[in-house]
Amino acid sequence: MPIVMADPSQLEQVFVNLIGNAIKYRRPAASPVITVSARREDGWWEFGVADNGIGIEAEYFDRIFKMFRRLHTHDEYEGTGIALAVVKKIVERHGGTIRAESTPGEGSTFFFTLPAA
Repeated sequence: MPIVMADPSQLEQVFVNLIGNAIKYRRPAASPVITVSARREDGWWEFGVADNGIGIEAEYFDRIFKMFRRLHTHDEYEGTGIALAVVKKIVERHGGTIRAESTPGEGSTFFFTLPAA
């Protein structure tokens, strides 16, 4: 397991939010599949949280990390629109970065970096 320089409770919140979103935004006809990965790169660990959910259009990648910016109505999906904004704030507070890759209808992967211990 990777050892990183991070506040444990905040790191837990990052994974809770990313995995929670992967479950929430699953495709109706498919069981959710979530993969968590990590790889060492120089003095950093890059983590990936991948799912087989509904996916996100690339044009919305900047918007999804902003507070209260939802892509769906409350009728479609419950929530406040803060989970990814909180993830971004935590990751950046620790000196890391976050990005998304996605194919609509196939799933998303969120990659974030944290400094290695």
